[in-house]
Amino acid sequence: MTTQVPPAVDPVETPSWTGGLRRAAVRALPPEKLLPDKQPSYVASWVYVFGVLTLAAFVVILVSGVVLVWRGPSWWHVSKVGLFFNSIHLWSVELFFFFMVIHLWGKFFMAAWRGRRRATWITGVVSFVVSIGTAFTGYLSQQNFDSQWISTQAKDGLNSVGVGALFNVMNFGQMLLWHVLLLPVCVAVLVGLHLLLVRHRGVVRPIKVRSAVPARLGADGPGPDGSKEA
Repeated sequence: MTTQVPPAVDPVETPSWTGGLRRAAVRALPPEKLLPDKQPSYVASWVYVFGVLTLAAFVVILVSGVVLVWRGPSWWHVSKVGLFFNSIHLWSVELFFFFMVIHLWGKFFMAAWRGRRRATWITGVVSFVVSIGTAFTGYLSQQNFDSQWISTQAKDGLNSVGVGALFNVMNFGQMLLWHVLLLPVCVAVLVGLHLLLVRHRGVVRPIKVRSAVPARLGADGPGPDGSKEA
């Protein structure tokens, strides 16, 4: 006598906020959209290349910055290896802003906010603004004569607009924490959100150019003598 095993019953999926969040994420960013293997032909543009170069420079900034924070100011001012990593950090920041400005202006002239891509454009612009504050606090965290000069000049400027009590540029500890923790986290979140929006909405199409010369002169334009040809 054999006993029949009842068929396995799939568990009923109960409504939950985690399941709803997962389903919404899959609908917004399915795998083929999150990691596509095909791109439109107009993506092969130098404007997008500068966007990728900006990301590459940002990664170098993070890696070199972690090394500098790990060893401290006395190391990056005295040790040759420290000076090397300090130079890498500085020049990666310079390249980061150079690539980002080109990418930003290129997308501006392409009107990249078209097609419900306003949030993508806004996150890019805000990340640029926050990056300026990150670079500024980096100059204040150098612990040399340049940082002292910059901090005293910035103190007068901030006091003139009434925010000197909230943002003390003469406090090295405060500026270092702004530079290595708060502002980099904001930039990383904005950049990550920007990339997700690019995947979600896609890249903007080129602006259509209206030709001033008719396609068929005989049908759409005058002939050499000013009259239309048959």
